[in-house]
Amino acid sequence: MTTSEKAAYLKGLIDGMNIDSASEYGKLFTAIADILNDLALDYEELAGDVDDISEELDAIDESVADIQDLLLDDDEDDDDYVGCRGCRGGEWDDEEAQFYEVTCPECGNTITVDEDIFDMGRCQCPNCGEMMEFDEPVDEESED
Repeated sequence: MTTSEKAAYLKGLIDGMNIDSASEYGKLFTAIADILNDLALDYEELAGDVDDISEELDAIDESVADIQDLLLDDDEDDDDYVGCRGCRGGEWDDEEAQFYEVTCPECGNTITVDEDIFDMGRCQCPNCGEMMEFDEPVDEESED
């Protein structure tokens, strides 16, 4: 039984009790039954809206999954990419590239940059937008 059917049943019980609708109790019970009926109708309308929204969200989720699949399928061709995806720049190159990890002092996000970006000495953090500045890497042989 739906909520609105239960509210209608309650109203029928009140009517069957032969309570005078002009009396204090009659007015009270009639007002309660009317409010319950209105609430039941509102609830059913909202439940329908939730179902509609849920279906649309499922469709959006499927579309996003399709887009992700398309984007992730392109990763096979990314083996030759040289550059920092969080920074400007980047090129396609068949030569072995040198990469460096840099950590943003603001948010702690670590990104990998290529030699060209590293030589520029600065790069914008893709996570928080902070401008990161970095120095030449320490040569491990010169530390000895």
